[in-house]
Amino acid sequence: MNPAAPFAPRKTIEQVEEGQELAPKFDPQGLITAVTTDYTSGELLMVGYMNAEALRRTIDTGEAHYWSRSRQVLWHKGATSGLVQKVRELLVDDDQDCIWLRVDVAGGASCHVGYRSCFYRRIPAIGKGAGDGTPLPLEFTMTEKVFDPELVYPGQPNPTKL
Repeated sequence: MNPAAPFAPRKTIEQVEEGQELAPKFDPQGLITAVTTDYTSGELLMVGYMNAEALRRTIDTGEAHYWSRSRQVLWHKGATSGLVQKVRELLVDDDQDCIWLRVDVAGGASCHVGYRSCFYRRIPAIGKGAGDGTPLPLEFTMTEKVFDPELVYPGQPNPTKL
């Protein structure tokens, strides 16, 4: 397989911003940001990263693939959990350095912690300054998990544990 296919080389601003060729801009680590939302509701599910291979596989299969920065591996979303993200629409931003996936999620969740969305907490102190130097509190916006991660990923190390 041609490693550049199906991506066009980036030549001019006009080509990138107004042209009809996919010419993604990967960062120095070879990654592009991928924002993933629910196709029907528009709810933000997750933000991940893709390398060229993940983007190619996503386009080829119609299922979301990402690059795990913590594990340094290509990752087919839902391969282990069954929570596959079926891509209904794939968009690219104006300067082609960000991908937007609009997906249907088998099983109704996208977060490996068990919540529907990876964005299950909010910072309530907006507009009140940074505080006195103590850590800012977080509020949970979701209280019920869609699945139990210990049952879905038995015996697997938790990549988020420090």
